[in-house]
Amino acid sequence: MNSLYDEFRVAVHSVWTRRWLVLAVAWGICILGWLAIASIPNRYDSRARLLVEINQILPDEAQGGRGPRIDQIRETLTSARNMEKVAATTGLLPAGANDREKAGTVAMLQKSIKVVPQQDNIFEITSSIAVGSLSDADNAKLASGVLDSLITVVRDDQLRGGRMNARESLKFLDSQIADREKALREVEARRAAFEAQNIGLIPAGAGSPAQRVEAARAELSQIDSQLVSAQAQLAAANGQLASTPQSIPGGGGGVARQQLAGAQNELSAMRARGLTDAHPDMIAIKSQIASLKAIADREGTGGGGGIQNPAYASLAAMRAERQATVSALSARKSQLMGDISKITAQQIQNPGIAAEYDRINGEYTAFKAQYDKLLAQREQVRLRGEVQTETDAVKIELLDPPSKPTSPAAPNRPLFLTLVLLAGIGGGIGAAFGLAQVRTSYATAAKLERASGLPVIGSITEVVTPERHVERRKKLVWLASGGGALVGLYALLLVAEFIQRGMVA
Repeated sequence: MNSLYDEFRVAVHSVWTRRWLVLAVAWGICILGWLAIASIPNRYDSRARLLVEINQILPDEAQGGRGPRIDQIRETLTSARNMEKVAATTGLLPAGANDREKAGTVAMLQKSIKVVPQQDNIFEITSSIAVGSLSDADNAKLASGVLDSLITVVRDDQLRGGRMNARESLKFLDSQIADREKALREVEARRAAFEAQNIGLIPAGAGSPAQRVEAARAELSQIDSQLVSAQAQLAAANGQLASTPQSIPGGGGGVARQQLAGAQNELSAMRARGLTDAHPDMIAIKSQIASLKAIADREGTGGGGGIQNPAYASLAAMRAERQATVSALSARKSQLMGDISKITAQQIQNPGIAAEYDRINGEYTAFKAQYDKLLAQREQVRLRGEVQTETDAVKIELLDPPSKPTSPAAPNRPLFLTLVLLAGIGGGIGAAFGLAQVRTSYATAAKLERASGLPVIGSITEVVTPERHVERRKKLVWLASGGGALVGLYALLLVAEFIQRGMVA
């Protein structure tokens, strides 16, 4: 313990003998450190919270819905275009600035503004401003002014951007529709020319040969089922008619003739409408008239004073109608089978023509589908543009307006000033101790004896005269004054810092 205590005393003595070096180094470190701290501009932070609401009256397929639209707004908040507008509005960017100055100011603002999502549609925006050429009051005012300007710019851009996007989308869709319409007309002209060139080889009708065959087969399948049902109904009517007497005792008659007259009138009306004899309805009514004529003839030649059985006449008329239905369905079936055979034969005989015609029709169908889809999209975009004109498609609401900073967020000058003072004192002591290690001296006889390896006979105590004592006291006062001045300067800087903060508030 005595050895350690002696070493401590020796270290303190070596530092004390170089006390003016300690004071000088402390002053040098503190002055340089405090100047460096003074050159750091105060940073002022302002915060605001935004609520972004999407007024999605119509589905937005192009944007993908509400979530991606909000993400897009968040990403474009700090875009270069917005930052340039903010810089021009707040005065950070002079009117005649060149491109380099604009890029530097925009980069500074992009680093200074941070957007932090708190919820899906709520954002916290923070601006940190520390412009060395401006005073603290101007920096504090600029921090909130940047957020005010940014919010205004974003609101205006969203209002104008939605309408501009709608107009640009309509312009693009109009050009696409015009291109598709031109292509559609070209395909129509090629198809018409191909049909005229190969007249007689291409069956008439809409669609390609393969499509017409498929449609004919589908209709033929339906007619087969209808024909089976009609034949069954006709068989049932024949059975009922066979078991029903033609006449019953009594007077009067002429039911079949009345039905015959009505059927003939209906035939005349059909011809007046322009129906041909090959029409299924014409075939059915002619078959019904023929059946009614036979029944009417039997009524005229019947004897025994009886009259025709009304039930028999009704069943006969029903059978005639069902026979007509069966005949019409059979005729239509034959016609469809003939069409299928004709188209198939033409495809077999002229496979190249059929394939080319199918290709042209397929191309026409594809262009027509694209054209119809573009028309539907244009109508939807037009409606969305009207909605954005009449209502706010994107509404940006301020939950918390930009705060007005009253104290700098950084740097923490009182802490830094204190750390520099401690570093200066520590640096001075360290410099004195280091110099003592370089320039070796022996403060005690024991140290000298250990260093030389020779016995030390004795030591002479310094005798301080009154004049020397006065001189030492004077130097001690100077040393205390220098140290006190350093601490006083530190305290003065602290007071100035707090006064400056009070002036900003």
